[in-house]
Amino acid sequence: MVRLKSRYLLCEVNVSDRSQLLLLDDRAIMVAVKAAVARTHGDYGAAMCSIRFCVKYLNAHTGIVFLRFPKSCYKLLWSALPFITSIETRGQKIPCFLNCLHVGGTIRTCQKFLIRYNTQQLHRMLPKCKSEEEKQQVRKAILSCSLTESKEAFEEDSESEEEEEEEE
Repeated sequence: MVRLKSRYLLCEVNVSDRSQLLLLDDRAIMVAVKAAVARTHGDYGAAMCSIRFCVKYLNAHTGIVFLRFPKSCYKLLWSALPFITSIETRGQKIPCFLNCLHVGGTIRTCQKFLIRYNTQQLHRMLPKCKSEEEKQQVRKAILSCSLTESKEAFEEDSESEEEEEEEE
């Protein structure tokens, strides 16, 4: 039996107004990415990226997105991301861009990178805090960054993913 290899892109959705992130859903991001690939790479790119492409995870509060797609077309998708200038969802057009943070072979490697990235971001925020209460909250957030706490959320995704690969 042949194992189907996938790649995972860890992206950050950047918007000017953080409250607009709450309007995002995985379907809207999927449509925007597919449209960008179709615009930049034509019918071939659209066909390649429509096979087994999905949004595995979306955190609307932080704007973090995991995109899964076949290994053979990850360069097509990656090169189309800068052409996403807005995402249309719930009748609103949200101006934004996707910043690719990491490309990984498994969700677990992307998760490890995300934990390191979030820790670095929190360390950058610490000197900018104005009150002692804010500093305590940031310190608490830094200490709570661990793989064991957030591992449970991704175990369900990886188990369902293994089942999909076995079925195919």
